[in-house]
Amino acid sequence: MKTPPRQHALRKGRVSLPGQVYLITTVTRHRAPVFEDLFAGRGLVRQLYRLQQLEEADTLSYVVMPDHLHWLCQLRAVSLERVVKLLKGSSSRTVPALTWQPGFHDQAVRNHHQLKAHARYMIANPLRAGLVDRIGAYPLWDAVWLKADTEADWGWGG
Repeated sequence: MKTPPRQHALRKGRVSLPGQVYLITTVTRHRAPVFEDLFAGRGLVRQLYRLQQLEEADTLSYVVMPDHLHWLCQLRAVSLERVVKLLKGSSSRTVPALTWQPGFHDQAVRNHHQLKAHARYMIANPLRAGLVDRIGAYPLWDAVWLKADTEADWGWGG
């Protein structure tokens, strides 16, 4: 199957570095609102943490929107493409209604200031989309900073 031109452009210059933090965004096929179903959203979240248990990538933060995922993760010793492929494959098997759009967008996070800014921005997505009036009311997000006492606990010393 021939790779669509836009998908190829997404891979230009992509580098996978173990230990690097990436902001990943991926979308359901045709922007189908699969994750309006809380059980479907929780199935995706389970797969994020499964990747962590398999020591593929550590989940730092995520927000599951009705038709897409924003995910801050820190790679272990695998490629970014492999991690996203594993996530898409396992979540599609877990959530039968789920089909992903080919490709994904990624951005390497350079420092802890940028990391916090990305996390705040992505977690506020449900507010900006008008899904809730306060983030605590949205069930499909999390961040390690809710559990960590200091920045050193999440690997980006202060």
